[in-house]
Amino acid sequence: MILFIIISTAVLAAAVIYALIENSSLTVKKYSLSLQSFKKGFKAVHITDIHKRSYKNNWEKLIRKVDELSPDIIFLTGDLVSRTETDYYHKGVLIRRLCDICPVYCCLGNHELDLSSDNLKRLIKVMTENGAVVLDNKKAVFEKDGSSINIYGASLKRSVYRNENNGFSGLESYTSEELYKALGSPEKPSVLLAHDPFFLDSYSEWGADIIFSGHVHGGLVGTPFGGLLSPERKFFPKFTKGIYKSRNSVMILSAGIGKYRIFCPPEIVLLSVRDRAA
Repeated sequence: MILFIIISTAVLAAAVIYALIENSSLTVKKYSLSLQSFKKGFKAVHITDIHKRSYKNNWEKLIRKVDELSPDIIFLTGDLVSRTETDYYHKGVLIRRLCDICPVYCCLGNHELDLSSDNLKRLIKVMTENGAVVLDNKKAVFEKDGSSINIYGASLKRSVYRNENNGFSGLESYTSEELYKALGSPEKPSVLLAHDPFFLDSYSEWGADIIFSGHVHGGLVGTPFGGLLSPERKFFPKFTKGIYKSRNSVMILSAGIGKYRIFCPPEIVLLSVRDRAA
């Protein structure tokens, strides 16, 4: 019995130490694509789900990682803050430092949708005043080397994340028709920033070429069978992290950098879209 207790304690201590090391790390996941709609190549860094995470020295570790990747553009796909946050100064510092590297485009996540109207307005003001383009069901155009990329940001309705009782049963869907009403028809080439990945088929039906999503945190716990748990309390969700395809669309889903996790290290993504003329 004593030996069992000693071994169990040692295993638990090792697991805790590993988790602490893993959660203080920051990995870079790299993908490369060649798509018909994109005649010119570009490099995009994707950062998502920063909530419940802070970095020392004004985010120096994260900024250094991003800067080393030399991106043309940065995408933030929601949950920059937690729903309980009211002080956005440090997130403003992060935005400003990212914008010093290259243009930054953002969509909103479920935590932003849970903010009060006044707090959401304050957050968006902080983001825009520090240089980011916030796409709250809006479109922007990014120019590079004489070529344009149409960037859309979808703010999904709260009912796809929580029901009227703040629970997770009977959640609503999100259709391509709703996306069309919010953003109109996509112009090619198109990038869609949409926090929730579970509506990939709707994004594809709408006509997005590339989708960037987050939300799932990689399933929080990595297993040989995939990520364990979604934010909606569903075991082994269909989407956790990586590249997924539907029709002519490709979705880049990042595990993000926020929230405590195990066997699922915090990550940022570098997507290199190759120049078709090369």
